[in-house]
Amino acid sequence: MHVHSPLWPSSLHWISKGICEQYLCNAAHAIASDVPPPVKVGACRALAELLSESNQSSMPNIMGILSSLVDLLRQASDETLHLVLETLQSAIKSGGEQSTSIELVISPIILDVWAQHIADPFISIDAVEVLEAIKNAPGCLEPLVSRILPTIGTILSKSKIQPDGLVAGSLDLLTMILKNAPAAVVKAVFDTCFTSTIQIVLESDDHGEMQNATECLAAFISGGRQELFVWGGESTLKMLLSAASRLLNPELESSVSLFVGSYILQLILHIPSHLSPHIPELIAAIVRRMQTSDIAGLKSSLVVIIARLVHLSAPNVDQFINLLLAIPAQGYGNSLAYIMSEWSQLQGEIQGAYQIKVTTTALALLISTRHPELSRIEVNGHLVKTSAGITTRSKARVTPDNWTKIPLPSKIFALLADTLAEIQEQVGDDADNIDEEDSDWEEVQNGDATPHDIVYSASVPSNANPSVEHLNAMAKVFDEDEDDSYDDDLAKADSLNEVKLLDFLTNTFVNLWDSDRPLFEYLCQGLTNPQRVAVQKVLRK
Repeated sequence: MHVHSPLWPSSLHWISKGICEQYLCNAAHAIASDVPPPVKVGACRALAELLSESNQSSMPNIMGILSSLVDLLRQASDETLHLVLETLQSAIKSGGEQSTSIELVISPIILDVWAQHIADPFISIDAVEVLEAIKNAPGCLEPLVSRILPTIGTILSKSKIQPDGLVAGSLDLLTMILKNAPAAVVKAVFDTCFTSTIQIVLESDDHGEMQNATECLAAFISGGRQELFVWGGESTLKMLLSAASRLLNPELESSVSLFVGSYILQLILHIPSHLSPHIPELIAAIVRRMQTSDIAGLKSSLVVIIARLVHLSAPNVDQFINLLLAIPAQGYGNSLAYIMSEWSQLQGEIQGAYQIKVTTTALALLISTRHPELSRIEVNGHLVKTSAGITTRSKARVTPDNWTKIPLPSKIFALLADTLAEIQEQVGDDADNIDEEDSDWEEVQNGDATPHDIVYSASVPSNANPSVEHLNAMAKVFDEDEDDSYDDDLAKADSLNEVKLLDFLTNTFVNLWDSDRPLFEYLCQGLTNPQRVAVQKVLRK
C-alpha cells in the first residue's frame, strides 16, 4: 500500500480535519526539504488537492507553504511549472487574512514567469490565474495594480514593437485586473491604458491582440460605465464607436471580430442614451458583418445584439421593425428580411442561458406586434429531401438541402412553442397530461407530399437538432445556483436577467390567443404535436 494513497482526490472527503492538517504539514515539509524532485512533485500534487479541499482556518502555516512554493518555482522545469503554479494559486486562495503580505513577495516572481512564457498559452494563463488569486487576496489589489500598470501601459503604448504575444498577453492581464474592480482601480487603468487599447483595435491585424483588446474594452465599459465620459471627455464616445466600426468591418476575418458582440452588449447596457442616435448605423454595420461572416458563433452573437435592441425599443417594437425595413441588406429587400432569415435558422444554436432568454423573449415581442410586414417575409420552414438513399459528400455538394418557405410569424410561433416544450420538460411539468385525441385542435394533414419526398418537422430544434450546448444552456435557465463565468458577469447588469422565461412565454401565448384568435389558430396549424401540447398546457392553466 502506498503511503500517499489517501491523498487520491476521490478519497479526500474521508480525511478528518486533524489528519488533513498532518498531511498538509508533511507535504509542506517535503517541498521545503532537500529531497529528490519526484518527491517534491508528489508533495505538490498533494498540496494542490488538500488546499482546495481545506478551509482557511486549517492553514496556520500557509506563509511557510507559500515561501517553499516560491523557492520551488525558481527551480521548476517546464514539465513541473504548471503544477507548481496551480499549487501556488490554491495556497494563495487558502491564505485568508494572512495573505495580505504576499503581493510584495510573490507578484514579481509570477510576473517574471508570465513574461518568460508569454508564448506558451498554458503557462501564461496559469500565471495570470495566480495573479488573479493575489488580486483577490485581502489588501493586495492596489499594490498589484501599482506594480503592473506602468509596465503594461508602456507595452500597449508601443504595441507595434513588442515581441509576439506580449501585447495580447498584456491585454489579457489588464482584463483580469478590471474584472469586478472598484471604480478607483478602473480609473487608474483607464488613464494609463484606455487610449492605447482603442488604438490597438483600430490598427492591429493580429487576431490575438484584436480579440483580447475587444474583451478589454468590454471590461472597461462594464467597470466604468457613465464615468468613462467624465474621465475621458467628449472624445470617449467617438473612440468607442470607432472601435465598434472597425470590429464590424466586413473585410476583416471573422475570427478577428469574434468578441464584438460582448463589447456592443456593454455599450447597450451601460451607455444606451449615448448609443441611441447611432443605432441605425450600428444595425447596418452588423448586417454587413453578418453577411460576410463564416463563423456561426459570430453570427449568433450579433443576433443576440439585435435581440437586445428589440428590447431596448420596447414598448415601441413596431418602430424598431420599421427601422429595420428602412435599412438595406444586400440580396434582400431590407435588413429585417435578412436578419430574420438568419435568426430563425440560428435560434436553435444560440448558447448561454442569458443569450437564449434575450433572443427568445425578443422573438415574442416581435410576433406580439402583429406588424403586417412580418407576414410578408418568408423563411426556411421544412427540410425536404427529394431523393432516397444515402447522401454522399459529392451528392450533398451537387444537391444541397432544400427547404420549404413559410411565413416568418409561423416560424417564430414554432420556435417559441419549441422553447416552451423544452422548459416544461426541464421543470417536469407533467401535471397536465392532455389526451391528444380529445383536443379541440385539428391535425393539419400535408396532402402535397409526393412518395419521393420526406418532409421533416417545421420546428427548428426538431429538424436541426439543437446543439448540446444549447440544451445545456436551456437547463441553466432554471439553475439559479449555477456558477457563472465572467461572460455571464458582464451580462448580470441587464434587467432582463429578472425575466422568468416560462411566465413571459405563457403571457405571450395567452395574450395572442385573447387578442387575435384567428391568427393564433392559423399559426397553430404549423405546430408539431409536442409543440401543440406544450401551448395547450399554458392556455388551460
